[in-house]
Amino acid sequence: METKTKKSNVYSLAMTAVMTAVIAVIAPFSIPAWGEVSFTLCTFVLYLSPYILGWKRATAATLVYILIGMVGMPVFSNFKAGLGVLAGPTGGYILGYIPMVVIGGLVIKAFPTKRAAQIGGMILATAVLYAFGTAIFCAQTGSTLERALWVCVIPFIPFDLGKMVIATTVGPVLRARLVKAGIDPES
Repeated sequence: METKTKKSNVYSLAMTAVMTAVIAVIAPFSIPAWGEVSFTLCTFVLYLSPYILGWKRATAATLVYILIGMVGMPVFSNFKAGLGVLAGPTGGYILGYIPMVVIGGLVIKAFPTKRAAQIGGMILATAVLYAFGTAIFCAQTGSTLERALWVCVIPFIPFDLGKMVIATTVGPVLRARLVKAGIDPES
């Protein structure tokens, strides 16, 4: 039993590190939108991570990613880094990744076979991300809520919905393969 526990712990740590690396590699690549905000695939990876890791390890991977960027590794959008990015106008969106992964992951755990519920959970999780990020954006820039929504939220909704649909299609397949291989993402 001890060998299985060690194997499980090694797998958990390794997969959390790998997912952190995937987030860190994907997030810097972006398509500039306007102003401070860019289109990235980071949220797509974050939508997938609870399927692969379970919500706790997905949250840990997200936290480690943010800490890596905070200490100076250029892992944020457009290869930015540092505490200044987190304290800046778009820092709220990065910090909002944490509750987004927790909420999305808990819904995936609660409804492992219900795709509609999973998409609903991701929509809720993303709404929390948008709310958190938009509040910080408004506070940092002095923008009105209407302007912030037009700059930071509305243009991203169709892309995020598309990422959710793809994640809820691919994620359960990845999870099923992990379970078939004897790996329980939630353990």
